[in-house]
Amino acid sequence: MNDRNDLNARVISFLEYQEEVYGAFRIPEIENEPELKSAEQTYSVSPENGIETTEDMPEQTQTTKGKDIYERVKACQTLDELQTICETADILQTDLEDTRLVFGVGNPNADLMLIGEAPGFHEDKQGEPFVGRAGKLLNDILKAINFKREDVYIANILKHRPPNNRDPLVNERKLSLPILEKQIDLIQPKLILCLGRISAQTLLETNESMGQLRGEFHPYREKYELMVTYHPAALLRNPQWKRGTWEDVQKLRKRYDELGCKP
Repeated sequence: MNDRNDLNARVISFLEYQEEVYGAFRIPEIENEPELKSAEQTYSVSPENGIETTEDMPEQTQTTKGKDIYERVKACQTLDELQTICETADILQTDLEDTRLVFGVGNPNADLMLIGEAPGFHEDKQGEPFVGRAGKLLNDILKAINFKREDVYIANILKHRPPNNRDPLVNERKLSLPILEKQIDLIQPKLILCLGRISAQTLLETNESMGQLRGEFHPYREKYELMVTYHPAALLRNPQWKRGTWEDVQKLRKRYDELGCKP
């Protein structure tokens, strides 16, 4: 039994490594994902089917639950206003019941913003992104390049925890992205660091792998410079990626100083 468990663990580690480096892979029969919808199209959550379109819903309901929220988001002037909207935004929920909003934390005037994928168990309990073992490792990484956690701003693509810590679904990312974009624009960081493949692929609208995305600064929305590195949780499973992460964050710190960012 122990030999079988050891084999299973090695297989899982190998698959995670392949996916992180070379990108997501799927069984051909289920390869096609749903077409990305407009951010203003509304989705609902059903216990049986997860997220589904609401094209057949009455127009009044769609306006109330979808388009109306995005109009309110556009009008936001502060992070507090945006967070208040998120508190009651059903479209940000996943198919896991009774989760806590994990909006973001840190310096609202930060020149560096870190963006992960979605809250996990500990984040959901505390209402704060990147806590637990992954959060401690992230704090250590920041300290190694002379940052304190309170110097930066930290957020996720999703504001609510998905079940079983699964990857955020395409539609979940699409619905949450306008909120994150507004969050970024209110903070106006000079640099963005994407933590993990899904965060990077979502913001850059690409399917490129980590190996293709790392190592350079990408223009983002013609306003920001964006860099990509491994997610701290991935480093806990694959310590061989720590050297690459160290190279990434050293380059990030150098660019931060070149831009004359606030200490």
